[in-house]
Amino acid sequence: MSNYMITGTSKGLGLCLVKELLKRPASSVGLIFATTRSAPTAALQKAIVESSGRVINIIVNPVDIESVKAALREVEKHLNGAGLDVLINNVGAGPYANGIKNMDNLAEIFNVNVMSVQNMTTVFLPLLERGQLKKVANITTTVSSFAWSDAFVRLPAPAYKVTKAALNMLTLQWGMEYRDKGFTIFGVSPGWCKTDLGGEGANLEPEQGAEATMKVIDAAGTEEIGKMINIRLDGYGDGPGDHYQGGAVPW
Repeated sequence: MSNYMITGTSKGLGLCLVKELLKRPASSVGLIFATTRSAPTAALQKAIVESSGRVINIIVNPVDIESVKAALREVEKHLNGAGLDVLINNVGAGPYANGIKNMDNLAEIFNVNVMSVQNMTTVFLPLLERGQLKKVANITTTVSSFAWSDAFVRLPAPAYKVTKAALNMLTLQWGMEYRDKGFTIFGVSPGWCKTDLGGEGANLEPEQGAEATMKVIDAAGTEEIGKMINIRLDGYGDGPGDHYQGGAVPW
């Protein structure tokens, strides 16, 4: 039985990840700590009520290190000495299309997309060390790929691209340093989903992205450490924008 923590679960992909885990039996998935920055939305509250105590809302601002430390203390009370098996750093911000010349939100987006991951991973490391799986999955995006940058030139959201590229390097650094300690730390691109961030023009429902993302997380092993792994879905093209053929993304 594994315990999970997911950040950014009020709506969108994070909420769908919670629901995806709830499909699994309690013998497989124990507690699911669903973090939000404020009181849970009606949709998350419904999932909490229907979870038979498995979903626990933790209010935390992952950009604020003291808030993250307070969240750790709360989570420890619920675990009663047990460990945390999987941390999914899903919270993110952007893309705001303002072009490179007018980019005035880099620090703000960096804090959300990079510092939140650093804070959550660092503070919750002791609980992850107690877990059996020791997995950290950072939700990233193919638009951060250097190799595929030409395909996304029409998305004038440089702060989003820059910070997610930084997240990829942060993921690699964590993965390299902790691979010999039994950790599997990697990035996952969940596809272009119809969320507030992805917009209605996206080609995937968030439920599709969540299901495919969990398959990547389940299967991830030493080969995936430090890499950005794409989801796998049939019936889509092979271009960067709709490339869902699995495997590591060149970045």
